[in-house]
Amino acid sequence: MSLDDLNTPLAGPKAKGRLTLPFSASHVLAGVLGLFLIVFAVRAVTVEDPLGGEPVATASIPARSAAKSEDASAKEVLSGNDGPGQAANDSAAPAAGGRTVTIIDGSSGKRQEVVIPGSAERTIGGGVDERLLEDTHHGRIPKVVTTGVRPVDAYARSAGPAQAAPDGPRIAVVVGGLGISASTTADALSHLPAAVTLAFAPYGANLGELAARARKRGHEVLLQVPMEPFDYPDNDPGPRTLLTTLPSEQNLDRLHWQMARFQGYVGVMNYMGARFTTSEKALAPVLADVAKRGLLFVDDGSSSRSLASHIAGASSTPFVKAEEVLDAVPTPASIDRALARLETAARKQGFAVGVASALPVSIDRIVRWAKDAAARGVTLVPVTAAALKSRSS
Repeated sequence: MSLDDLNTPLAGPKAKGRLTLPFSASHVLAGVLGLFLIVFAVRAVTVEDPLGGEPVATASIPARSAAKSEDASAKEVLSGNDGPGQAANDSAAPAAGGRTVTIIDGSSGKRQEVVIPGSAERTIGGGVDERLLEDTHHGRIPKVVTTGVRPVDAYARSAGPAQAAPDGPRIAVVVGGLGISASTTADALSHLPAAVTLAFAPYGANLGELAARARKRGHEVLLQVPMEPFDYPDNDPGPRTLLTTLPSEQNLDRLHWQMARFQGYVGVMNYMGARFTTSEKALAPVLADVAKRGLLFVDDGSSSRSLASHIAGASSTPFVKAEEVLDAVPTPASIDRALARLETAARKQGFAVGVASALPVSIDRIVRWAKDAAARGVTLVPVTAAALKSRSS
């Protein structure tokens, strides 16, 4: 026994060395990632899939028939039937590729969801003349035919019954905000007289179909263009609103997007826009483009500071301004008083224009008033008749 054994009699056998691997966990992770990248690179080179595995669907696009010669009369395809149209469906699904946005009224806090189609509707119905359309990256928008026919002329309706007194008081009523609510739009189409002009917002689904149905029933149609109010963005008219802070090119691009939502309208009308219509720099290019495309501009009369009348005169834009916002206070009594004031104005100056929103109470009071208007010697006419009257005056 050695001296060392005597000095450490109680020591156990020496522990064996711990097994160690030649690489760490980080090396393993790096190896797995490297292998994944190699597999991905090999697949990218050998598999022909430029979409990177995204799901695809194949759709057939039928060729459109060639447009008629521009020398033919633009009116021959515009006489729609006055037969009843199919009621709008509240449960209609959004168009494919569309998206839903929420519009918040800054004054009331009311929220409303609307569907914006993914692309302009291509179906042409209700007697829309394709020669009056120009292709753009947003879709098809109005234009003037080389023969000089304008959309405001081609889509205008009769100015009133033949038996109406030529010098009697005439009134044009515009009901706006249509196309967003299917039930409200159906109510307006079912009850309002054909001489009432209907204005559609650019955010609803199936706008082309609804506008065509309105025109078949004898209504003139307007496009409402969202414009900047004073309390924007707390009070937001909706996506692609025309703004005083944007360059004219961008506002015109937004305007053309609005114009491409549907076709067959005689003109455009502001939606809100109290600030925008006070800026000559912002509004002048818009009205010039409206005139260039052969359209009417209707000022809804909601802002006393609007410069639209002055600018329209300078740019020779067909123009109408409303004297009365009929449902500024949306109660039956207030609407009735506004209609009475409108009638008084028409008797005094020969013509008057009123606008209203597509509220159930507004539709009801307008329908009641219109039933007895003829008996009082008042003729209800479409809004283009007011433009013709203004031009002749």
